Amino acid sequence: MSGILIAGGGLAGAATAIALAQAGRKVTLIEREAVPTHKICGEFLSAEAQISLSRLGFNCRTLGGERITHVRLIRGNRSITAKLPFEGLGLTRKTLDESLLRHAAAAGVSVQRGHAVQRISLDGGLHVEVDRSPPLNPETLFLATGKHETRGVARDGKPSRLVGFKTYFRLSPAQHMALAGHVELFLFPGGYAGLQRVENGQANFCLVVEAGLLARAGSKFPALLAHLQNICPQLAARLAGAEVLLSAPLTIARVPYGFVHRPRAQDPANLFRLGDQAAVIPSFTGDGMAIALHSAALAAEYFLRGETSETYHRRLARDVSGQIQRATALHAALSMPLLGPVLFAMARGFPQALAISATFTRVPEYARLSGAIRHP
Repeated sequence: MSGILIAGGGLAGAATAIALAQAGRKVTLIEREAVPTHKICGEFLSAEAQISLSRLGFNCRTLGGERITHVRLIRGNRSITAKLPFEGLGLTRKTLDESLLRHAAAAGVSVQRGHAVQRISLDGGLHVEVDRSPPLNPETLFLATGKHETRGVARDGKPSRLVGFKTYFRLSPAQHMALAGHVELFLFPGGYAGLQRVENGQANFCLVVEAGLLARAGSKFPALLAHLQNICPQLAARLAGAEVLLSAPLTIARVPYGFVHRPRAQDPANLFRLGDQAAVIPSFTGDGMAIALHSAALAAEYFLRGETSETYHRRLARDVSGQIQRATALHAALSMPLLGPVLFAMARGFPQALAISATFTRVPEYARLSGAIRHP
């Protein structure tokens, strides 16, 4: 196979494929999931993410997502509410990713589903091993396989001791109404959780905890959730009478939070890393979806300009490193038994600090200017 191959059909992969196809390039995208599926994600689309999608001719607001205008920080039985500096959208990745793949196919992308990348070899060129398919040898590869490692091109980041969970609830009518327009963050020693409304009357519940806390709960999600409701009365109130919509939560571990890919001497000039393969920002304290879409727009633009992947990776690292460092520090501080309560008390005295922190952990506006490539 020659030409352009995109491995992974999530946000970053699909967005890159669309941008390249709209520029007249022939693109093949392979996606491991044969049918629409849920993914571990907070599913909060910031204003930056929505702008990136609109530049692809994609209107995410037609998909039935929920408007989010406020953030509510909760610790124990106390809470702080602040208005966000933008209007977000709560939308499931299952709906969003599937719609983006259809948009890609309509743009002329060859979308091949049900095939997973097994290994990538860099000896004498790019060699991509795919299950149930002959090996592929693309001229250019865009790697968008998400948080999981790919054999042969593993990231350098250090795996964290955090474990992530994600499920959906159908809240009681009163609690569903009380959550309207808000993303709620529940803080506790050893982690935090997020709850927000998404389409079709559902509420997304995501949870990140230290492995030790999970072990003390017997390594079982129901026991962990029961423990969190005991120490967080407002979470217990939200989930009272709620219906669990997934038979089992989605789970992920050993994610290298804080990772930013830096060009290495052995990196091929025609391998572009996208999304979580390029940079991993902690959940809830950062905007991973906007970073994924920014990486897609930047990679497509640099490729179309004839730039190497080294130049692209240096620019992306410059754009997002500060945000990821701040989000990682905030993530660690909020989970600390002593520092977390202090930061919460400070935020109670100055609620707008929540909105400011949201701005400081987003992709900066200068980096998102369309067509404004600034060479490192």
